[in-house]
Amino acid sequence: MNYPTLPLLALSLVLTACQSPTETALSGAIQGTSYHLKMVLNGLPVTAETIKADVETIFRQVDEQLSNWRNDSAISRFNQQKTTEWQDVPPTIIHLVNVAREIHDRTDGCYDLTVKPLSELWGFARHEQTVPDTAAIQKVMAHVGMDKLEVDTAGNRLRKRDPELQISLDSIAQGYTVAVIAQDLENLGIQNYLAEIGGEMKVKGVKANGSPWRVAIEKPTPMVREVQRVLDLHEAAGLAVMTSGTYRNFFESGGKSYSHIIDPRTGMPVAHNLLSATVLDENPTLADAWSTALLCVGETEGARIAETEKLKALLIYREGDQLREHLSSAFTR
Repeated sequence: MNYPTLPLLALSLVLTACQSPTETALSGAIQGTSYHLKMVLNGLPVTAETIKADVETIFRQVDEQLSNWRNDSAISRFNQQKTTEWQDVPPTIIHLVNVAREIHDRTDGCYDLTVKPLSELWGFARHEQTVPDTAAIQKVMAHVGMDKLEVDTAGNRLRKRDPELQISLDSIAQGYTVAVIAQDLENLGIQNYLAEIGGEMKVKGVKANGSPWRVAIEKPTPMVREVQRVLDLHEAAGLAVMTSGTYRNFFESGGKSYSHIIDPRTGMPVAHNLLSATVLDENPTLADAWSTALLCVGETEGARIAETEKLKALLIYREGDQLREHLSSAFTR
């Protein structure tokens, strides 16, 4: 499966801060996308400059460790080593690999961090899409699979059972970044905020006027931007809202449409009718990974897994020429 290919590039931050009697906002360009923070400071001894400096540090650290778009990142260095020896990696990578392995096992292997070579074969990684032949797909698939990756959690080490193995953390890194930023805000004493990166977010508490944070779920249509549903979030403990979709990143060839979501079990783009999956969870990292995992398995299996795992999930799929919604039991509650 191919995951969202938002580049983890350390772009120059272009930040704006506006202070009102009620709320403080920060926004900027980062990781090939944008971010926005809205915070209720309520007289806390913290400034927009302090928060800006923290945000810059967090993005730089994430970029240095998790970016597949820079050759000197920790994950790129791991991928470059064609060896089956143990390699030291940052604890963050160990944590994310362990989270991903659990979801991999619960989706019968559809969620798989090692799908990177398949994404490159189909041309999605560099936006040069093409339909490979069966022989090429089979050749690459021989080097794909989470079973080919060993983890030494205590020692912060990874080992490839296949020296050609490569992993990408794009499907989980953005959620992790949201989680770290949200935790930083809370460490500063901020308990009412909205932290968003490229449409992925976590909210906590309420807005300055006491009303809940409102989050719009986009209608999964490729040519226009419309709102499918608006959520009023009342979770005092904090709640992440993560959405993955197939409706913007695809290509057509020979009269057939090919999604950027590639099933690592077949080496082919998924062919189901699920267009977007939104997952709500207190943990942004989990919500991000699960939204991609559900998008891989499709509307039928996704609905079943959401019930089994008690996920707060909203699935939007195509039925004929209509859009349909499936809301999990946990979501409706």
